[in-house]
Order: sequence, then C-alpha cells, then structure tokens
Amino acid sequence: MSSLKHIVLITLCSVFSSAAYADWASGEIRRLDPENKRLTIKHGEIKSIDMPPMTMVFYVTDPEMLSKLKVADAIEFKVVEEGKKFMVTEIRLKGDAQGLKPY
Repeated sequence: MSSLKHIVLITLCSVFSSAAYADWASGEIRRLDPENKRLTIKHGEIKSIDMPPMTMVFYVTDPEMLSKLKVADAIEFKVVEEGKKFMVTEIRLKGDAQGLKPY
C-alpha cells in the first residue's frame, strides 16, 4: 500500500506543478467572445503546453480580462490545460517593461 500512496503522490505533484507553471507567450487577438468567455489568438510557440505556433480559441478564467482588449492587440498571456480546454490565466498588452499591465 505504501508504494501505491507514493505513486499517487508523485502523480498529483506532477499534475499540479504543470498546471501552476506557465510561460508568457506572445500573440495577437483575432476575435473576442466575452459572452462565451473565449478569445481567438494567433500565437507563437507555447513551451509550457508544448504547442506550436497557430491560431486557436482559448477560454479565459475571468471574463473581465477581455473588457480592456480589442481585436489586433499585441498581447502576452499565460495558458494552462484544464481537461480538454486551454485556459488563459493571465493576459497583458505587449509593450515596454513599464507599460505592461496584467489584467
């Protein structure tokens, strides 16, 4: 039973550590859908979830994040995989270090 507990603990640690870890990725907003808590982003590589550059729909954890954004904004964002959805957990306008504002 001890080895089973050990396996469960290792599995839980790896799941929670990968969900908590996310790199900032760069992209451009192509579409906003606040009603459905989604946005479409044309993005570069996202190393933390092993995703190549593409354009795709992401969900947001907080729809308020979308209120200050518009189509064609250059952004930086963090995303985690939750089940079958990719969730944006943080987003900020791209700019110089002083001008970045997390939402």
